[in-house]
Amino acid sequence: MQSLGDEHIGLEARVQADDHLDTRIWLRLLACSNQIEQQIRKLLRTRIATSLRRFDYMAQLDRHPEGLRMKVLSGYLMVTGGNVTGLTDELVKDGLVQRVEDPEDRRSFFVSLTPQGREQFAVMAVEHEKWLTEMFRGLPLESKETLYALLGQLRVHLARRQPELEAAAATAKKTARPARRKAHD
Repeated sequence: MQSLGDEHIGLEARVQADDHLDTRIWLRLLACSNQIEQQIRKLLRTRIATSLRRFDYMAQLDRHPEGLRMKVLSGYLMVTGGNVTGLTDELVKDGLVQRVEDPEDRRSFFVSLTPQGREQFAVMAVEHEKWLTEMFRGLPLESKETLYALLGQLRVHLARRQPELEAAAATAKKTARPARRKAHD
């Protein structure tokens, strides 16, 4: 097993030899995710002059050519409605996105890529795919397939456990004593 030097260790620097395996797995996943995200952010900024959040937003709309309700889009992006509204305003101003009132609910809007937005995103997507291919080059195909399958199993496992963990957290919150406030003189 290869190891990284101090300049690349990142979140895994927190790991101690006697840490529980689950802790080590979690920190390694975070470290890998952060490392990939940092590289993609830098490449988007320096080579395409855009941000990861704009790219992700446009990627979701590219997958849904019919458009998405802004509330659904915020769920896909895992951000608040306010964040989506601000970014939508920017992209509408730039001519990349159009916002259309929902005929069934006048309080809601559908957003979709404009032809210019679709064209611009297509160029970004090609570059993005090249960068990912380059990052993972050298890792054997069998390893990539195994990693993908194992991460899929982990996602399903976590999704199945989520209601149980949320219930346990709610129970713990109810039984926890409220913190006492100190009287100020």
